[in-house]
Amino acid sequence: MTYSLRVADIPTSERPRERLLAYGSKRLSASELIAILLGTGQGPGKLSAVGLGQFLLQDIGKEQSSGDGLCALRDITAEELMKVSGIGPAKAATILAALELGKRVLQSQPPLFTVVDDPGVAAAALGHELMWQDQERFAVLLLDIKHRIIGSKVISIGTATETLAHPRDIFREAIKRGATRLILAHNHPSGNLEPSSEDITLTRQLLKGAHLLGIPILDHLILGNGDYASIRQLTQLWDEIPEC
Repeated sequence: MTYSLRVADIPTSERPRERLLAYGSKRLSASELIAILLGTGQGPGKLSAVGLGQFLLQDIGKEQSSGDGLCALRDITAEELMKVSGIGPAKAATILAALELGKRVLQSQPPLFTVVDDPGVAAAALGHELMWQDQERFAVLLLDIKHRIIGSKVISIGTATETLAHPRDIFREAIKRGATRLILAHNHPSGNLEPSSEDITLTRQLLKGAHLLGIPILDHLILGNGDYASIRQLTQLWDEIPEC
């Protein structure tokens, strides 16, 4: 696709809005999603809306050491957006409104006694504590015998790159609150959801402790950058430890 074209000059089937409706939002690139918000283009070289979206991500990414413009949008201000050629008050306001709405959706919590029958439910329950933090945090979701949420607790807060969670702190909270099932979770501020060797070692240690105490750990989630991963689904750790 040539990003200097007007959206009107792009074949209908290739336009961002039509592609979203036909294939779903996950099939679109970040610049295409921004293009739908912008509606029109311009900026340097009279770019299309898609081209302007791509230019926006590149421009604000220069301010990040990682060069990741999408990550930079997380905490961007109207003033910073309007420094980008082609982004005025109306476009900046539209982008900020969409970002805030997305954050609020992710931060909305399922109510107490919601049954956790999928890792996504647990991720939603802990997202407000973990998802957008710039320090690594370790939290536990407390469940009853029917896998219903009875509470949650941030156990520890680490540096920008690591945290420590001691088994006694985790299980003390579970016993104090009368939980009979647990889901562990921590965030990766980098957004990389791949379990580290430390994550694997800690999970194995906690699974052994859970077996001894008779309080099963159902999963250990990694959250970051609007998404999550399940260590139970990614590894064979739960096959190593007998069920409680």
